[in-house]
Amino acid sequence: MTRFTRHRQPRSGCPISIALDLLGDAWSLLIVRDLMFKDRRTYNDFLTGGEGIASNVLADRLRKLEAADIIEKQRDPADARRFLYRLSGKGIDLAPVLVELVIWSARHAQTDAPPAVVQAMTHDKAAFLADIRRRWNADP
Repeated sequence: MTRFTRHRQPRSGCPISIALDLLGDAWSLLIVRDLMFKDRRTYNDFLTGGEGIASNVLADRLRKLEAADIIEKQRDPADARRFLYRLSGKGIDLAPVLVELVIWSARHAQTDAPPAVVQAMTHDKAAFLADIRRRWNADP
């Protein structure tokens, strides 16, 4: 069994319960979304991303996502005072889940997702996911 977090074991072995323990709050999934789809990489990028996350909540969620091996953190080579965040292999494996959430939401509600992106996700999901993976592989 892989490490769950540095501090806590899952409440049960149920796969949905485990996923909710890791990602069950809105902020964690939005951080993953920002890394995956919006090319946000820094603390300030997330803080000013328009969702209104409080700085203490953001710091906590980044720590939890890092502890769960969903994101990775490294010093910014251009500014050593800053950190850059990126999805880990475990994090990028959430791409199909997030794409399905976008498709489901766009089907059942008015969203801000660009219609061309939703159409690409819907009509050629495999190519869309391959592009996400390709961009992730190209980003050190």
